[in-house]
Amino acid sequence: MKTLIELYDERPLDNVLATEMFHPETTVYLCPPEIAQDKVLKEKLRAYFKARGCRTKLVFIPVSMLDADKIAQAMRRVIQEYPDCALDIAGGTDASLFACGLVSAQEDLAVFTYSRKKNKFFDIRGAAFSQNLPCPIRLNISDCFQMAGGSMLPGRMNNKRLKAYLPIISDFYHLHQRYRAKWVSIITYIQRISRQEPGPDGRFTAEGPLSVRHNGRILNAEQDVFRALEKMGLIRDLRMDEENGIRFVFRDEEACFFLRDIGSVLELYTYKAAHDAGIFQDVRLSVVVNWEGGIVNSRSVTNELDVVAVRGVMPVFISCKTSEIKTEALNELAILRDRFGSAVSRAIIVTSAGSVRSVTRNRAYELGIEIIDQKDLQQEETFQERLRAIAKWPEISD
Repeated sequence: MKTLIELYDERPLDNVLATEMFHPETTVYLCPPEIAQDKVLKEKLRAYFKARGCRTKLVFIPVSMLDADKIAQAMRRVIQEYPDCALDIAGGTDASLFACGLVSAQEDLAVFTYSRKKNKFFDIRGAAFSQNLPCPIRLNISDCFQMAGGSMLPGRMNNKRLKAYLPIISDFYHLHQRYRAKWVSIITYIQRISRQEPGPDGRFTAEGPLSVRHNGRILNAEQDVFRALEKMGLIRDLRMDEENGIRFVFRDEEACFFLRDIGSVLELYTYKAAHDAGIFQDVRLSVVVNWEGGIVNSRSVTNELDVVAVRGVMPVFISCKTSEIKTEALNELAILRDRFGSAVSRAIIVTSAGSVRSVTRNRAYELGIEIIDQKDLQQEETFQERLRAIAKWPEISD
């Protein structure tokens, strides 16, 4: 097969997977006229393949994807021009699939498809090269956004440096659990006695009295918490007494952020669970996506995802909530999954807020979003097993 014929689909994965798998000399897209005329979209698709090391030539044939006769005519012209070709029917509309049946019955056209459930390619007609063929493609998170026309931007975290925190994340989360009822006050207190910027010496420090006033109430330093934070290495040079108050140095910029942000502890714990689950080839915390790709400008639409992981070609989008799950959060997560994911994508809400209302669970079910709640978070292995179960894909060999 020198030429691959693709039926353009709204699901990005269906437009790129077969090309990545078989590396044809040419990939011909039968697509709606507006797609064939969209120079930006076509360049993004070419850029994606270039980034993935796929040197195929892309050709776009405009045709109404709801007119079976016109699709069949376009397909016959492609077969004449590119005789050594095969057709991928993993995507496309009902009309295009009907047209494929007409043409394949009349022409010597090889046809194959991709099974999302089995993660394999299958020979439909005359495409023996694809029969029962496992898909070994492994994407990273940036690939998932790029194939959908977006781009991954730097988030709040330096993920390369984040791995150094893996040994202490569990202790940090369990400390949060012991002081869960006071955690907002503890973080608010740290915010009051510290700054996000480093001092003249380049260090991130905190200093203040043991009691501070905030919004008409008194916040006290939980001294056992700060001793525990020093023991696990998140802060150092801790000094506490009634006369001089409290003073310490954050381990680094990341630690300063973790201890000044209320939700970071759950995000870190989720990041570690996904990392330790052992099934994902890429896991990142604080992923920012630009919907239109490229650099951010005044018209850019961006969103941040707390944690994203990828298994094979399956992206898993995770939102972490320390308070009650709102319908808006479910809707936003579903939109992001549908825009930048595929039919194999997963979306998860992780909540440490206690019980989840039945109406919230019902809405999540309607949107295809999994909920991991407080009882699943109590044991790390249980948390990891839930992630493995949600991202289960029998034909992926880990």
